[in-house]
Amino acid sequence: MKHTLFLIRHGQTTWNVAHRLPGQLPGNELTDTGREQAKHLAQALTVLPLSAIISSPLERAVETARSLAQGRALTIHLEPDLMDIQLGHWTGQDRDELFQRDPLWKAFVRNPLVGPEDVETFPALQQRAIRAVERWLKQTSTGLCPAFVTHADVIKVLLAHYSGLEAGRARSLMIENASVSVVELEADHRPRILAVDWEPYPGWLQPSTLATEQPRSEEQVVGEQYG
Repeated sequence: MKHTLFLIRHGQTTWNVAHRLPGQLPGNELTDTGREQAKHLAQALTVLPLSAIISSPLERAVETARSLAQGRALTIHLEPDLMDIQLGHWTGQDRDELFQRDPLWKAFVRNPLVGPEDVETFPALQQRAIRAVERWLKQTSTGLCPAFVTHADVIKVLLAHYSGLEAGRARSLMIENASVSVVELEADHRPRILAVDWEPYPGWLQPSTLATEQPRSEEQVVGEQYG
């Protein structure tokens, strides 16, 4: 039996634009751009026979899942273990300011294997995310082509797990808003990564952006992936 997993990140949110770290706080909804992103991704995936939609219960993921469910006879199932990383006392803060004044934040970005007591590490995040996916795959009703609508760091650690990448190195993966990564699982075979961070309208295709955008530091690139 072969499962094809679609790992989908939610569309752009108000806190993505404001450079704030959402963590697991409720109330962080999609922007108009985020809704359009989710709509375009859903349209691009209409050719695929998705068998189930399992979503993080946070608003930004659920709203994206609703776009995906349009036109499909599928119920959205909420899975708490697919929630975003728990950032503890950093939740809600401006990530750019943290890079400037908080050495502990910079250290965590560089090495997410360890962190403050109230912050979830990548190994802990990976453990609960894998647990969630495996639990759903054991259910016959999930079918062979489930979509898991979740968050950047959750997708990163899942991809690391299925590709054999050490959890701490998962932070270097780029997972953009309203993108899909695809993993194929088959008994007695190694997992296959079929796609990473695929978008129907990737931002890097805009020539004007490429011509004017200034180089970003490693911290900025990694920090933009939170949420």
